[in-house]
Amino acid sequence: MAMATGAAPAALSLSSALCFARLRGPRVLFSRRFCFGGRVLMARRFTAQATLGLTKPSVVEAPQITFCAKDIDVTEWNGDILAVALTDKDLSKDSDSKFENSILRKLDEQLGGLLAEATAEEDFTGKAGQSTVLRLPGLNFKRLGLVGLGPNKPSLATTSYRGIGEAVAAAAKAAQASNAAVVLASGVSEDSKLSAASAIASGTVLGVFEDNRFKSESKKASLKSVDIIGFGSGPDLDNKLKFASDVCSGVIFGKELVNAPANVLTPGALADEASKIASTYSDVFTAKILDAEQCKELKMGSYLGVAAASANPPHFIHLCYKPPNGDAKRKLAIVGKGLTFDSGGYNIKAGAGSSIELMKFDMGGSAATLGAAKAIGQIKPSGVEVHFVVAACENMISGTGMRPGDILTASNGKTIEVNNTDAEGRLTLADALVYTCNQGVEKVVDLATLTGACIVALGPSIAGFFTPSDDLAKEIVAASEITGEKFWRMPLEESYWDSMKSGVADMVNTGGRQGGAITAALFLKQFVDEKVQWLHIDMAGPVWNDKKKAATGFGVSTLVEWVLKNSA
Repeated sequence: MAMATGAAPAALSLSSALCFARLRGPRVLFSRRFCFGGRVLMARRFTAQATLGLTKPSVVEAPQITFCAKDIDVTEWNGDILAVALTDKDLSKDSDSKFENSILRKLDEQLGGLLAEATAEEDFTGKAGQSTVLRLPGLNFKRLGLVGLGPNKPSLATTSYRGIGEAVAAAAKAAQASNAAVVLASGVSEDSKLSAASAIASGTVLGVFEDNRFKSESKKASLKSVDIIGFGSGPDLDNKLKFASDVCSGVIFGKELVNAPANVLTPGALADEASKIASTYSDVFTAKILDAEQCKELKMGSYLGVAAASANPPHFIHLCYKPPNGDAKRKLAIVGKGLTFDSGGYNIKAGAGSSIELMKFDMGGSAATLGAAKAIGQIKPSGVEVHFVVAACENMISGTGMRPGDILTASNGKTIEVNNTDAEGRLTLADALVYTCNQGVEKVVDLATLTGACIVALGPSIAGFFTPSDDLAKEIVAASEITGEKFWRMPLEESYWDSMKSGVADMVNTGGRQGGAITAALFLKQFVDEKVQWLHIDMAGPVWNDKKKAATGFGVSTLVEWVLKNSA
């Protein structure tokens, strides 16, 4: 990812002997009796032993979470913790100081008025994101959790419902609860029940998940079951919850890929993980992994120029999904940037703010790509063929590496003067996009942790996207509105291309400091067939959560929704 550059001591080149084992990850079970579906959510685990330093294999038995639908009076529920999600209006009281909301009134009556007193003492007002856990006598359950939803609205957003699940997960962790229940004080509209239940389940699963592979000691999550009260039941709900579990498996897989350090997740290891997706879902997936010699035959000089300095060889990944019935009306592609580590090259990242210690996340685009592939392999949508492409490599420093001033030739014949070796992601994506367009696809979405400029423009939570296609822009926006992930369309200002012109080649790989995310997108546009609809996502901000110091899994759920919208 192109960020700050400077000078620093050369890094050691490590040759790692890596051993990968498939261990059991977070699982979600949906039981059949009064419950939803029946699907196991698997997350892959890595172990590694490097020549310098030992990364211990960590086997984490994640919880089996059963989600069940129950239409019962909340006061009759027995268990560890009941979570009541409520708006500020639900806390309104009548002239006798009794809750007007029927669920809160029942609970308060059973408690002899203690709930009203407790909410006042805790200063709980139902604001969005506010939560508290009370331990009150006189109930069939040990704890009562209150989750604030904010102002009373006819329908809540996906993020609000997912937040309920996350709050349940947090409360369950704190209380070491093995079972929990969720109820919405104001109920949920009939047309929102499926999506709301799905989002709550997703929030709970992702909230419980912790990546403890590389910790010597870790607590096991104790949550085993969650009852969802007041949402009904039936095959439609079963299917929706199965879909949620499939998407969560892809999100968790993507998180684990990004979290894995560069001495564990090498380009070869990333290719192995892609191959495992194809073998696991061999009824719909095929895999093609190209080595350096094969890429050379395809004249991928731009990609190979970036890979030249690393002791870990490049691996070009191509997964192809074809529906079970073989009837594909549309051909799509998802291309992910796959820099498993980015030192910056000779324009090395150095000094405060360079974030070199976080550059394992520079393959976040490929993590989203493969996470979506994993989910698609489970969902198996009909009517659409999808190509998942990653040009995986490292950007390191050695005597064989590209230098500032070098000229590279991409596979479409265009030449690039490298004026900054730290703007390497676009060089790998150039050949990846040419290759992808040659597969005969109609639409391409690429994802990359491409520029620090996009973080400056949109902050840490919003991804910028660029496209000359209004139709494709609408598709991504529509998909993101379902998932709750944040995207913002950025301009493709053609006049800025003047700053990308070279005196000795067709182009340079970086323009001026201003508009860096825009010129990066314009660079990528040079390698896309004009007949192909193309959209570029710069996800440098939302790929990583600084507060949690962990990956977010950003992009997976939106990509899945986008594919499904094209499968109809």
